[in-house]
Amino acid sequence: MTYKVALYSDEEGFSVTVPALPGCWSEGDTEDEALENIRDAIREYLAALDDRVRGADVREVEVAV
Repeated sequence: MTYKVALYSDEEGFSVTVPALPGCWSEGDTEDEALENIRDAIREYLAALDDRVRGADVREVEVAV
């Protein structure tokens, strides 16, 4: 699965967010570290989401953009 991320840098390092996953963010000292950390954060976010919808009738819909 592919997600767009927003990467920000400042004198302390890098932070990264996932606009499609509200509240999903991470950081790192380098760009590579921040991107690896956001991969872990996305996996954890999706696992938590799976727990929240357990027992629900979950479906997928296609949206043309």
